[in-house]
Amino acid sequence: MADVHECSESNQNFSNEKNVPKAKRNKLVLSDYTIRRRQPFNLPGKRNKDIFVTNKTNFKAQLKKCEKLLSSGNSEVIIHGLGAAVYRACNLALQLKEIHYGGMELDIKTSTISIIDDFEPLRDSMEYETINRSNSAVHIRVFRKFSIGGLKYQD
Repeated sequence: MADVHECSESNQNFSNEKNVPKAKRNKLVLSDYTIRRRQPFNLPGKRNKDIFVTNKTNFKAQLKKCEKLLSSGNSEVIIHGLGAAVYRACNLALQLKEIHYGGMELDIKTSTISIIDDFEPLRDSMEYETINRSNSAVHIRVFRKFSIGGLKYQD
């Protein structure tokens, strides 16, 4: 078993390793660059049933779009939310479930998505920069519990 003195030394060494300076990068002055954000979702092809939720889009319009897809024969809708829009995506899925009186089920998956920001210089003396950052995302599959065709009255 490790002695108390040995444990304190190992913690001390660990804290020293943690504070080792990494390669320094010059701070970017945002007035010298134009920021181009790449598309975060890398889906092979946008499907008809995918809804991408943003904070800028009208919530009622997104709700109507989901309703239209579900009433046109689609058995499921997949709602994607990224960053600050995760809350709105969850709210949209819960509203759909409430509108259909619990006839919908939710399959929720969370992930972390890598986002790339390109900084294009406004002057020739500056260099082109890219920054990778991570952001949380949610993917909610809203689907029917039962088939609507099975509910028809039969003789």
